[in-house]
Amino acid sequence: MLFLFTLSTKAQCAMCKAVVENGDVTMAEGVNSGITYLMIFPYILVGFLLYFIYRNKRAAKN
Repeated sequence: MLFLFTLSTKAQCAMCKAVVENGDVTMAEGVNSGITYLMIFPYILVGFLLYFIYRNKRAAKN
């Protein structure tokens, strides 16, 4: 299922697109880097949550 939606991952929101349209390439790269930077933290938090759930379930079995 993930592979079906990989083409849409290069799209930007309307606000980001409006800002980048009048800028240069470095501005576009900066906006894309900022979006990627902001997307990392929810994945890290979910990863920690899943790790702690796994650890607690494993400790409960023993």
